[in-house]
Amino acid sequence: MNSYGNIVDFVRETYLEPEAFIPLHEPRFIGNERKYLNECIDTNFVSSVGEFVSRFEKLCADFTGARYAVAAMNGTAALHMALLINGVERGDEVITQSLTFIATANAISYTGAHPVFLDVDRDTMGLSPKAVEAWLKQNAEMRASKSNQQSTDSSKLSAFNKFTNRRIAACVPMHTFGHPVYLEELVRVLDQYNIPLIEDAAESLGSYTGDRHTGTIGRCGILSFNGNKVITTGGGGMILTNDESLAKMAKHLTTQAKVPHRWEFRHDFVGYNYRLTNLAAALGCAQIESLDYLLQLKRDLAAKYKAFFINTPWQFFSEREGTRSNYWLNVILASDRHERDEILQYTNDHGVMTRPIWELMTDMPMFEYCQKDELKNSRWLADRVVNLPSSAVVKGDEKMV
Repeated sequence: MNSYGNIVDFVRETYLEPEAFIPLHEPRFIGNERKYLNECIDTNFVSSVGEFVSRFEKLCADFTGARYAVAAMNGTAALHMALLINGVERGDEVITQSLTFIATANAISYTGAHPVFLDVDRDTMGLSPKAVEAWLKQNAEMRASKSNQQSTDSSKLSAFNKFTNRRIAACVPMHTFGHPVYLEELVRVLDQYNIPLIEDAAESLGSYTGDRHTGTIGRCGILSFNGNKVITTGGGGMILTNDESLAKMAKHLTTQAKVPHRWEFRHDFVGYNYRLTNLAAALGCAQIESLDYLLQLKRDLAAKYKAFFINTPWQFFSEREGTRSNYWLNVILASDRHERDEILQYTNDHGVMTRPIWELMTDMPMFEYCQKDELKNSRWLADRVVNLPSSAVVKGDEKMV
């Protein structure tokens, strides 16, 4: 047996699955899921109206420490809305990372803004404050924007790209696989240019920088509850913010911007049908009740992987000091792309689902002409990352309600 076989054997031993296919990440339904779904059916509140939506929003706000949480139909819609309510407009530029899931770049594109793709740090796989600072020093200058043409107050000036003349309207880091980026350092850089931070925390429910949950440090953050996340609503998202006005606008715009009235249909903005259904929220309420337990199981799994890979040629990717990762997906680093592909082929051929990290956004035809830096770390990681099965390991009688 080759050394790749040892990976397969360890995963099968960990999941107590000697022959069956082992997926990358599947949901765990071990609580009140069936009970809450039946309540929706029994009361006929299955669409976007119902008590579970507001309950799920409150539970997410309480868990993350955000003052407000606004539900959306998925994480991409949540990020699109977060950009809109923070004033990102057509023709603006938004800084983000090239090594990310496509939804980050798509949401920026929905606003009509131009993504600027910068490098990541190797120890976070997320947007590098040093890369952002270097790009801004070379490309940005402070100017009065349309709304404050006469202002000389530096706090009211906006950053503009002096080569494209576009406003740099926001920065969107993504906390890759649950590992927080260097948020404090990034905030310090962005504050010098009055650029709002909007966190793509889709993968990092349960992750912290110090004692602050990801998604709560920027002006807005977003979560995802897709079927492969730590907890799921089947498909859903959440906008987090500490700003009451932003929260109210997010709720208004995600519900078609309808002006409240007992029977009339009046709308005062171009709105969006981004509402989360009561059925989905019911599932989310049950899932979040088990979240602390699931997060501990995932940390236990990460610890087992870390111990196993100490005596192998591959490095297990661990949380950096001062942070707490949810270890949504566990990662090892191969020596190069050739070895990465060999591991992927062998494990998948033997019924253990593994995956690479995403191809760079700047290698996609719709984004290949966007501004970017050298992306040295991004390419280094793209050549080496292998994601391992990361479902919470629960007892057999806990897998289904």
